[in-house]
Amino acid sequence: MINVRKASERGHTHIDWLNSYHSFSFGDYYDQHHMGFRSLRVINDDRVAPGSGFATHGHRDMEIVTYVLDGALEHRDSLGNGSVIRPGEIQRMSAGTGIQHSEYNPSPRDTVHLLQIWLQPAALGLAPGYEQRAFDRARAAGRFLMLAGPPGAAASVTIHQDARLLVTSLDARASARFELAAGRYAWIQIARGDAVLNGHVLGEGDGASVSEERELTFEAKSRAEILLFDLA
Repeated sequence: MINVRKASERGHTHIDWLNSYHSFSFGDYYDQHHMGFRSLRVINDDRVAPGSGFATHGHRDMEIVTYVLDGALEHRDSLGNGSVIRPGEIQRMSAGTGIQHSEYNPSPRDTVHLLQIWLQPAALGLAPGYEQRAFDRARAAGRFLMLAGPPGAAASVTIHQDARLLVTSLDARASARFELAAGRYAWIQIARGDAVLNGHVLGEGDGASVSEERELTFEAKSRAEILLFDLA
């Protein structure tokens, strides 16, 4: 079963420095039918204006993954980490027992476009933690590359949940396949472009929940970048 979540149906927050679309309930946007999917709780499609950002604020008991599509995002947190995240990098912050952080667009002229992703951890009260790693984008061409996964998985960063985040990039008319193990679920997010998933046409910003399916086939209508969450 594949249920499509159209980009135009998402929640929307638009203030002077932030244009954000919410696949699931978030902040002032509440939709009882879209509270998350399995352990996946938030996908925010954010555009942050130059020289602006999220002031220092707190989180706890959440795995927060940041994926930058365009531009750069500066990160600082109460663990002493300070970094700039760019396309081709993945960041994971485990909020655990509590962490403070800020996110800021350091560019004086360019908007930063990112996906902020939250997953519920397998256990509460974990020690806060942080990882940021570059990945080889060429390895995602025409195949799914794992960016985040549980301890022991061959992923760029570790998340404390039985979940895996993978990415593929497809040229127009190129295809990729992914096989879900029995009893697994998936969420698909189209980061760029257009693709057909098992006969369902998905455009940029569209998402889809997948259950009771084993083989997923993607065919790009235009150059596409696709995130796949493999979930328990």
